[in-house]
Amino acid sequence: MVMNNFSLGLPPTIQPIDSPIAQQAGVELSVLRLDAMHPWVNGNKWFKLKYNLLEAKQRNLTTLLTFGGAYSNHIFATAAAGKLFGFRTIGMIRGEERLPLNSTLRFAVEQGMQIFYLDRQKYRERHTTALQAQLQQRFGDVFIVPEGGSNLNGVRGCMEILNNQAFDTVCVACGTGTTLAGIILSLHKDQRAIGFPVLKNGGFLASEVDSWLNNYLVSDLPLADEAMSKSWELICDYHMGGYAKVNDELLQFQQQFTQEHGVPLDYVYTAKMFYGVMDLLKQGFFPKGDRLLLIHTGGLQGNISY
Repeated sequence: MVMNNFSLGLPPTIQPIDSPIAQQAGVELSVLRLDAMHPWVNGNKWFKLKYNLLEAKQRNLTTLLTFGGAYSNHIFATAAAGKLFGFRTIGMIRGEERLPLNSTLRFAVEQGMQIFYLDRQKYRERHTTALQAQLQQRFGDVFIVPEGGSNLNGVRGCMEILNNQAFDTVCVACGTGTTLAGIILSLHKDQRAIGFPVLKNGGFLASEVDSWLNNYLVSDLPLADEAMSKSWELICDYHMGGYAKVNDELLQFQQQFTQEHGVPLDYVYTAKMFYGVMDLLKQGFFPKGDRLLLIHTGGLQGNISY
């Protein structure tokens, strides 16, 4: 593991999925196993953290401060990355303190993260300059990483996920649109991306993705012209009732898929996207001959809450 350039040194593998459903649809199905890159810092969370860590180092800042819920994959990964790469970490957790700590927060504390709590009203101000100034005054000169690593550094990191993979269609679960934006920016001319929002009424993420694209490209006009021609869409039918909501059908699908293909899925993100893809394959949504790549964005630690 290389520390000085913030590389985990473990490139993700591509796992073919031998599925009768995909075979009947005439589609080649594979999974990009970002979940297997590292036991704790993996999935899209690593890519969204990478350039935030680099910027903090370039600015000679040694403390990372970030935000998340009590079961946050981002809190989990930031705490682990901080320990791996020599940063002090502070986690501002949404809601009131609950003891004993759950498994996510206990792990974060074991990695050296200091945990503090913000009531839900104050937490909604986490993006404001006023609250961030208060936190800087309270904790000193810290590098603030937004919740989920969702900033332009995060978009830049997610541009490295595909790494020139030769597939026709790329599918990914969406919470904020940051990962999807990075993937869109890295697509080749004949590739397309499909995002599966995991929250109810997720169509609003289209404007979020557009905003990420426009903000990232504002200083790179040649890339902007190319990116605006990229093909992408959202499919909003597989949220299973809303963010972090599950039902018996999803639970059964997750267990069966893991048993048949040896790919563990998390209930909040990947299980919903994989379920949606398999359902669309049954409907003949994808053209025959399509090479379909599903991005496994990690998050498996969150399954313990279910």
